[in-house]
Amino acid sequence: MDRRTFNKFAGLAALGALTDKVDLSAAQAAAVAGEVVLEDHDLAVAFDPSTGALTRLERKSGPWTIERRPALGASFRLFVPLPDRSANFVFGAKQRAASVEKISANQVKIEWKNLTSERSGVLPITFTATVTLNNGELTFESMVNNQSDLAVETVDYPYFGDLNPPSPGVELRAEYMFVGALQQTEIHPHFVNQMGYWGVRYPTKIINQQQYQCQFCLISAPEQGVYLGVHDPAIRYLVQFVFEQQPGVIDSINPIVPRGDEIQGAPIHLEFTTRHFTFAHPRTNVQLVPIVLRPYSGDWHAALDIYAQWRATWFEKPHIAGWAQDVHSWQQLRIDGAEQDFLVPYRNLHTYIDECAANGVTAIQLVGWNHGGQDGGDPSLDTDPGLGTWKELHQAILHARSKGVKMILFGKPYFADMSTEYYRTELYKYQSMDPYGFKYESGSYSYTTPTQEAGINNRRRAIMDVCSKEYRDIATREFEKTVTLGAAGWLFDEVMQHNGAVYNFSPDHGYTPPGFLYGADIPLVKQFRAAADKADPDFLFSGEGPNDWLMPYYPLGYYRIGPDTIHILRYIDPRAPLMAAVTGFNDRGTINLMLAYRYIISYEPYNFKGHVTDFTLTLEYGKKIDALRRRYKNWIWDADFRDTLGAKVTADGEFRYTVFRNANQKRAVVVVNLETAKSIKAELEIPQPGQLVSVTPEDPETKNTSGSLEIPARSAIVVMEQ
Repeated sequence: MDRRTFNKFAGLAALGALTDKVDLSAAQAAAVAGEVVLEDHDLAVAFDPSTGALTRLERKSGPWTIERRPALGASFRLFVPLPDRSANFVFGAKQRAASVEKISANQVKIEWKNLTSERSGVLPITFTATVTLNNGELTFESMVNNQSDLAVETVDYPYFGDLNPPSPGVELRAEYMFVGALQQTEIHPHFVNQMGYWGVRYPTKIINQQQYQCQFCLISAPEQGVYLGVHDPAIRYLVQFVFEQQPGVIDSINPIVPRGDEIQGAPIHLEFTTRHFTFAHPRTNVQLVPIVLRPYSGDWHAALDIYAQWRATWFEKPHIAGWAQDVHSWQQLRIDGAEQDFLVPYRNLHTYIDECAANGVTAIQLVGWNHGGQDGGDPSLDTDPGLGTWKELHQAILHARSKGVKMILFGKPYFADMSTEYYRTELYKYQSMDPYGFKYESGSYSYTTPTQEAGINNRRRAIMDVCSKEYRDIATREFEKTVTLGAAGWLFDEVMQHNGAVYNFSPDHGYTPPGFLYGADIPLVKQFRAAADKADPDFLFSGEGPNDWLMPYYPLGYYRIGPDTIHILRYIDPRAPLMAAVTGFNDRGTINLMLAYRYIISYEPYNFKGHVTDFTLTLEYGKKIDALRRRYKNWIWDADFRDTLGAKVTADGEFRYTVFRNANQKRAVVVVNLETAKSIKAELEIPQPGQLVSVTPEDPETKNTSGSLEIPARSAIVVMEQ
């Protein structure tokens, strides 16, 4: 196959329309000739000298040929829609590179000029990429110089045309973080189409599909993997990780990827790209955020060590009030829903406060206290006359303070209740708009009444444009009302998302659109923090599942967890004050997991509509857990969480275990029996252990142990190294 034929083949692959038979072996040989190579002790990466396509990627220490067949190598793709015809692409494989130059021993610079698009001919656009290999780590940096009259909406780069497992048939998974937990999806040898049969030509999976949730994607195989990181702490724009299995799967019921290199003349290959939503305007230059690729040995722990190293370069440890860092517990209490049930008037809050004080519960997260109730009236943080007066709530907060109970007020300024006069007369000006001039909105949630439970009269919410300085000022004025009331902090509900909206396209909000909502979360919270600091530097910022890049601003994260939750945010940030809910009437299983994963307990009887004394079995067991954590703080609280690293536990039933390591390098292991009706026998192995002792919530006195453990049903044991 000559070079012209090879380029035609590569262009067809990029178009996603390859149906003719090809001579892959000849194409391989043509591609390898004259390739430009970067190589070190761990990686070798090669580029085609005429197209700039990445044609080979090998991990030497794996061994793992990640990008195997040069003929399937890819370079980039641009999406450049026309005013009257959106689907206009620039396929890198159809371009010739202006230059592919090795500018140093560990860097290659590639430039493509005057790019040919599918629907509008040659465009005055230059795309430049610099690839650096440094100690087993590849960094892809790139820039779009758009001198055309069109916007470059997306750039796919780096682009891997032939992603392979270490050996045929070996399982590959894509792993990422969502609301603090590890999510996993198989990409080989099974590949389920995530995007729907109606929308894509080939089975496709997209990480960060609707919301910007994660700055990394792990491509994991047994005992090794590849880390892909979006190294941009400013969160400038949306980046997705996209997998596309071509030409498809064998069976729609059991979606197995075909074995071998081709089927019916079409190459079998998995494409993978990072997709940058740049929205590069005409006659602008846009520097893309760096994408870092680094292989690792082991499982996700090793991958997140890579992420944590980068995180340490920008993460500023926030100031956190001392009480929030210590062992303590909360109650979440909803006093009004969106249907005005006015469950607990402000004047009656003292009962709940006194119960918390009597039972050692340090904080109350107060939900539905604002005008309109929970998910009603947003973003207003006025008090509600149906619950009482401002003075009555203020006095309740002062009473809580006198009892040593912190009052945390609930709010969510990302949304506006469209049923309110406030929205109809003012807030509509600042709602996020789609590219067609229509507002983004959310259907909200159902509360209390049959009509809402049927979804008939839910209070729909506009999604506000936090990129707008005018709206951020409105939200800040609302937030300041929580500080004026004397609250010890607030919890920003749904801080991790904008309900499906990603950008604002309205041209009337004081900046050139589109505005990336997730990037504007940072200036918004900085305004809030500045306002709080004027009154109380200890004012606590907490949020529901904040993304990791928001953790410097919302240091206390609130979550829901279960026995299958893989708590990777705890591994990334071992001592962050993370909190989770317990709702059961004898919720030992969840509380034991909180012990294992160092979560603060949030008591939520009747789904946070009751008294802490409504479930005394749960409350009393939670007290025992917290008493144990206080007594042995040096081992299981003021210590670094290591997940399962540093010890090994085997047992004859269902269990979970975690390891902590303190400042003196002494280890503690928490073993939880997840069996609901039987005891388990467990064996603990710790390399070179010191003297081991064990304690339980029911019996906190230390007892010597050899590591042979018997744990009753729904119980936990802590083994500590003396």
